[in-house]
Amino acid sequence: MTDALTVLVTGATGFIGRRLVPALLEAGHDVRAMTRRPEDYDGGGTPVGADVHDADTLVDALDGVDVAIYLVHSLDDPDFEEKDAEAARSFARVAADAGVRQIVYMGGLGADGEDLSPHLRSRREVEQLLGETGVPVTVLRAAIVVGAGGISWELTRQLVKNLPAMVVPKWVDTPTQPVAVDDVIRYLAGVTGNEEAFGEVFEIGGPEAMTYLEMLQVAAEVSTGRRVPIIKVPVLTPRLSSYWLALVTDVDVTTGRNLIDSMGTEVVVTDHRILDVVPGDPVPYAEAVRRALEDDPETRP
Repeated sequence: MTDALTVLVTGATGFIGRRLVPALLEAGHDVRAMTRRPEDYDGGGTPVGADVHDADTLVDALDGVDVAIYLVHSLDDPDFEEKDAEAARSFARVAADAGVRQIVYMGGLGADGEDLSPHLRSRREVEQLLGETGVPVTVLRAAIVVGAGGISWELTRQLVKNLPAMVVPKWVDTPTQPVAVDDVIRYLAGVTGNEEAFGEVFEIGGPEAMTYLEMLQVAAEVSTGRRVPIIKVPVLTPRLSSYWLALVTDVDVTTGRNLIDSMGTEVVVTDHRILDVVPGDPVPYAEAVRRALEDDPETRP
């Protein structure tokens, strides 16, 4: 167990951040919850107003911080690569000036040697930029995170809910390794302040590698008790796929396109060292789906 630390959580109101803050508080840390609208914040910890796209606001937010957890990205912006890179540069610079001991970042799975999508390429660039000013960075690379409120889970849930049958593109056969949001929180809390994790890149995932098609079928069985008929169409392009997603879900076209561009890349765990640093059995996919359904106001009994 690490000593009590002052921890800044960026994106404290987001999908991961709002779950992580209570876990860090339970571990005994002094948590600063960073948000652009602190007056509206109703979670745990101490709200701190700052914006990663405005370096001047970061100075006070990072002053006296031991560990900064970076959970910010601009996936819904057409210029997300440039914006995320500039934000990472600013954050790393201010963190170094403040004497931060560790930055923890959530990245994306995928082999470095592959032709990464713009989304995954941007995640790798942010990893690099956060470490350029000398603060040790701990990276947790994940594929799809399964939990209520997560964009990837919302796509899965709404597709299963809204369509009696699906016409899907060929990327549904791409292998991936989904991970329960509960495990993500456990890993993030476990590496916070843990010197074994300083400067390390870890891959995290659930116990099963599966295709997107298998994920959809399992989610359908868990939520409705039946499988969804699925027809694969090889010529459904990423652009057309994103319009299709926007039509049958509430995910906007830009976000859908950026996600779909990554779905042709195999993203499975090949390095299991995280289990040495943060021991414990990861949650199976079907159980992660059950928990997401129970936690989702749209599907909660």
